[in-house]
Amino acid sequence: MNRHPIPNQLGRRRFLKGVGATLALPAFQSMVPGGLLAAGPIRQVATTRSGAPLRAAYITFPNGSIPHLWWPEGNETKFSFNDTLKPLETLRDSVQVMGGLDQLNATAGKDGGGDHARGNSVFLTGVRIKKSATDIRAGTSIDQAIASEVGYMTRFPSLELSCDPARRAGACDTGYSCAYQYNLAWKSPTNPMTPESNPRKVFERLFGEGSHGNRSDNAKQRMMNRRSILDFVMTDAKRMQKNLDHHDREKLNQYLTGIREVETRIENLERFGSTADPDVATPEGIPFSHGEHIDIMFEMMLLAFQTDSTRISTLMLAHDGDNRSHEEIGIPEGHHELTHHQNKADRIAKVGRIDQWYVQKFASFLTRLDQIEDIDGQSMLHNSMILYGSGNADGNRHSHDNLPILLAGHGGGTLNPGRYVQSGSKPATNLFLSMADQMGVQSLPRFGDSTDRLTNV
Repeated sequence: MNRHPIPNQLGRRRFLKGVGATLALPAFQSMVPGGLLAAGPIRQVATTRSGAPLRAAYITFPNGSIPHLWWPEGNETKFSFNDTLKPLETLRDSVQVMGGLDQLNATAGKDGGGDHARGNSVFLTGVRIKKSATDIRAGTSIDQAIASEVGYMTRFPSLELSCDPARRAGACDTGYSCAYQYNLAWKSPTNPMTPESNPRKVFERLFGEGSHGNRSDNAKQRMMNRRSILDFVMTDAKRMQKNLDHHDREKLNQYLTGIREVETRIENLERFGSTADPDVATPEGIPFSHGEHIDIMFEMMLLAFQTDSTRISTLMLAHDGDNRSHEEIGIPEGHHELTHHQNKADRIAKVGRIDQWYVQKFASFLTRLDQIEDIDGQSMLHNSMILYGSGNADGNRHSHDNLPILLAGHGGGTLNPGRYVQSGSKPATNLFLSMADQMGVQSLPRFGDSTDRLTNV
């Protein structure tokens, strides 16, 4: 992927520094819908027992891991982190290392090659995808299944982020559509939720365009303009409908369904009134540095959670099969190329350093969450469930059993972190079902290839 450096590096650093100062302010309470803090006998969806927002995020890193460097040593409560997870040492009481979780629908079966496409698209859906470059079919992802029930609580039902440019078409991995490899979230089996990789666009979507003090008015004007355009399109479509044959009417109805979804989103935004307006500069765009890109996308997620703009988010740090070099940590070779290490010690060590670098980025994000006081006096990390993992287990073998997965946060006090949980061999979707239960979702008796809830969480 070719990126051009952005000249004003200082401006982006000022943005990150400014966000840090702003997020320390206890400004949440006025942004939460009235009555939310009045904890009663009935537990609301996406809400902790104390009445604070409960958030769920799903974050993926590429190409699996080096297993012996990833997994801790010891038992459930008495364990030591190995090299890859050592950046989490100061957060160990807020993290569960989840051993024994599989995504067997990502294995080759009769489909042959394409483990990166399958690893990416099966990770949050738990279903076997259709091998095709044009006729895509996956499944609804767990984040969207949850968002369909809890999304009404916030201005945005969910937020999809990536550090790679979005791709919905074309052939990528051994006969699979690029849509599989570049999308984590799926609203339906044929409709991936295209993630945004430009932090400026994310910020403006959340808070509006312009400088601090003007964003709210700009967002209202943009919403009015969109509504006017939708009204015009709907009127024109109804007039056209009379002159179309049956086939064209079906095509028009599909188009109008998309228009109505946009209209519903606008109505949802209007229902929540004015947007938040953080006192920070708008990000400039996509940074040249991959590390800085990750940092700022984590900040976008954090801002979205802190302003209660959404309670569900996904972030793809890089697509599975990513072969970018990591010269910022002294590794010029491509990541994917190195994962096929042929048991050479120097290549294994380099992959381990890349894996650890991703965990360092994740640990920094968790630390930020842990430092911010939520509206109930707990930390934002306490009131969150943050899943971190990869759709490939051993990147050298392209295996999909015993995936490298972590679950951070306390779920508002319902989770039991600070452990190394070894579940034997169970579908990762069992964990997803348990997380959905915590979010108050009641419409999922099962999900993907699940066999039961994961109880030891």
